[in-house]
Amino acid sequence: MRGKRFAVLVAVMALVSGATSADAIVGGTPARVADTPWVVAITTTDGQLICGGALVAPDKVMTAAHCVTLKGVFGKNQRSPEQLRVVAGRTDLRNKGEGVEAAVAGVWRHPEYAEVTKGDDVAVLTLAQALPYRTIALGEVGADGVVLGWGRTAENTPPAMSLRKVTVPILSDSECLLKEPDYRPGAMLCAGRGGRDACTGDSGGPLVVRGRLAGVVSFGRGCARPDEPGVYTRLANYRQTLGF
Repeated sequence: MRGKRFAVLVAVMALVSGATSADAIVGGTPARVADTPWVVAITTTDGQLICGGALVAPDKVMTAAHCVTLKGVFGKNQRSPEQLRVVAGRTDLRNKGEGVEAAVAGVWRHPEYAEVTKGDDVAVLTLAQALPYRTIALGEVGADGVVLGWGRTAENTPPAMSLRKVTVPILSDSECLLKEPDYRPGAMLCAGRGGRDACTGDSGGPLVVRGRLAGVVSFGRGCARPDEPGVYTRLANYRQTLGF
């Protein structure tokens, strides 16, 4: 996640330019895709990290709508499937000999999505091939969750490019409303009280509660700043729309 106004713009500019969408897990520990085989990276065709995602079916990846959105002169355009790749089974994204790189055959973005702070920040990628990895089911919110991703371990460090994870406390809707004026109870959830967080390159990545996918990384203010939670799309709210 990132500073809400400025860093959202930076993230969108990174998507437009194809530059690495870098910021990621802060305050976490190394993770292995062998333990979480459903976590995937979304990259450009030349391997630059865009976002994270989760394999919810052998050929379906859940991510954030802003991960598949380009902001240009003529408004916000949906990124075409041909511009995307999904990397699965790879703990370190620099290890090209590990895992599978899959082409994307189709992109579904929530039809009501306008910008991250307005909500409906969810998208589903349909892959050109089924992947041989365990999937994850959607679930509900609990007391805390685990967020995973690749990238920076602080706001101003280079991307780690190796998968990391961190446990964050999930806050009540009332507390989220006090901290984030754009928070939408029911459609969003927020987690973290500083020191442990996700950032821009983790956008679209999974928030896992009791072994199930409860949210995807959406937006926030900076990286792990004191008393600043990250905001996630609450997937239970979209279960009927998504069909998972």
